[in-house]
Amino acid sequence: MKKDLVDLTNNKLKKIDIDENIFGIRTYPDIIHQYIRFQNANAREGNHKTKTRSEVNGRAKKPFSQKGTGNARQGSSKPPNFRGGATSMGPVVRNHSFDLNKKEKKLALKSTLSSKMNEQKIIFIDKLKLENHKTNDLNKKLKKFNFDSALFIYAESSLDSNFKRASANIPKIAILNEKGINVRDLILFDKIFIEEKSIENISKRLLWKSQINKSH
Repeated sequence: MKKDLVDLTNNKLKKIDIDENIFGIRTYPDIIHQYIRFQNANAREGNHKTKTRSEVNGRAKKPFSQKGTGNARQGSSKPPNFRGGATSMGPVVRNHSFDLNKKEKKLALKSTLSSKMNEQKIIFIDKLKLENHKTNDLNKKLKKFNFDSALFIYAESSLDSNFKRASANIPKIAILNEKGINVRDLILFDKIFIEEKSIENISKRLLWKSQINKSH
């Protein structure tokens, strides 16, 4: 699959080869949804809690005699039916996360990238480097791409400090290391800019071993 490689001013530089097994597969909405559930569940703190009978203030002694009062029998002043008593079957601290196997995670990422590619929302860029860290200069360049929000994926070894500082002050723009690509961020942003150096590493991460051997 051939795609255009552009610079930060949206000038076409050349055609590059993009792996169809990453950016051109069938989209699986159910797998994408499951991956987002997986991310959201892992992000939940799960620290909501109410006090049990062993934790509330009160006496374990019977509050009144078992017989002769006309009231229902009670063993202590800590049950839920007493003011200041425990909560019955309330929430407890727990871990909401669940696991997805590696194949599901890779398929979800490939499906999302392919979906974005079909919508022409992925732009391959040669490098994310600036001569200075002025936000205004970067903003003028990015206006040529016409997007509502953008995620810039950079290669781990090539993060430019000027680009990082300049982009920090532009609303709805974020940068992400190639190792941190995930379904939620890919869907959240309108357009995805992928640096040329990171394309090969992303492909190696998402391809099966058999596919890597065939490509070589």
